[in-house]
Amino acid sequence: MRRIRACLGAAAAVTLAAAGTTALVASNASGATSSLSNRWYAAAPYLMPLDNDPPDAAAIMDASGLKAFQLAFILAPDGGGCSPTWGGTAPVSGDTAVQNVISTIRAKGGDVSVSIGGYGGTKLGQACADAASTAAAYQQVITKYGLHAIDFDLEEPEYENTAAVRNEIGAAKILQQNNPGLYVSVTTAGTADGTGWFGKQMLLEAKSQGFTPNNFSIMPFDGGFNGAASQTGALTNFNAILRSTFGWDEATAYAHEGFSGMNGRSDTGEYFSQADFQTVLDYATSHNMDRFTFWSLNRDRQCSPADNGGRTSGTCSSVAQNAWDFAKYSVKFAGATPPSTTPTPTPTPTPTPTPNSCRTAWSSSSVYTAGNEVSYNKHNWKAKWWTQNEVPGASEWGPWQDEGAC
Repeated sequence: MRRIRACLGAAAAVTLAAAGTTALVASNASGATSSLSNRWYAAAPYLMPLDNDPPDAAAIMDASGLKAFQLAFILAPDGGGCSPTWGGTAPVSGDTAVQNVISTIRAKGGDVSVSIGGYGGTKLGQACADAASTAAAYQQVITKYGLHAIDFDLEEPEYENTAAVRNEIGAAKILQQNNPGLYVSVTTAGTADGTGWFGKQMLLEAKSQGFTPNNFSIMPFDGGFNGAASQTGALTNFNAILRSTFGWDEATAYAHEGFSGMNGRSDTGEYFSQADFQTVLDYATSHNMDRFTFWSLNRDRQCSPADNGGRTSGTCSSVAQNAWDFAKYSVKFAGATPPSTTPTPTPTPTPTPTPNSCRTAWSSSSVYTAGNEVSYNKHNWKAKWWTQNEVPGASEWGPWQDEGAC
């Protein structure tokens, strides 16, 4: 998905946890005075406020009727430590840019949830010593922005780390206890069977700690999916996993289940259209599921030929659409009616991209960092993070993003 550290001492973190620090107050630095209904936080699509050509949140609200946004992502600092940052580079403590975005949204009657983790980067659960210090780092985010909702996005590479997952689940439980009314979602990878081995281990960790969030959401894309039928099949299978893990009946499991999709072309070349979103939305509402969201609003606009030639983009969807078409499905899930707009343009076949010139050939001995470009097997590839001797395209979860034929 995504789909983009001076730790508090353990003693201080334990003190914070024991004190029951509550962020959901009537007055705070970001001006939050009241929360939306949980249905809106459950419908909040992801928005990167500092990257991927951030769209104007106010314009999205006016055009689509959307009220809630899932801001992404909180990570540990790239240089190490246990303090929260935006994307590993912008410390939350000194932030004004995201706070201004939040203030704009709230001034129009909306609100935000904040997502931690995501795909790639170093997560606080990996960097912090234990659950208490991890929770203390996240509490800084909740307090600064006066949050009423938070999302734990547990995926590669963190969810393969048992200690890190234990820290994240433990932190989620502490935050839930210390911030009454906090809406907590946990998002992880989806497979045709529902979720994979690491996702199931995460659920078992939550069970062992006695932690139940508002929902466990899966991301049924980037795993050989083909349209809505494959996604609703995965949601049905995930419901069975929730039932067997927690001993819930079917209705209770659906009430704790969520969907997190990807609009348009996915990282692995799957396509999810507006019709697919409507089908999954119908499934989610008919089964009384708790969450319906997608990655991302930055991509909820049509690509120009110059922007995209049949490849995945972080700033547009690679399908025929009006701006904010996909946001309107979240609005419907929240129980609101989107403004009427002109019909979606008739989809046209995806053009065969004109090959780009090939970058310097990939070398197994070279070190690459985020943004470096290479060519391999007649495709250009861009590094998502630091890598060495990892073959481009060898794994869909690997460090390389396919930039198209060359």
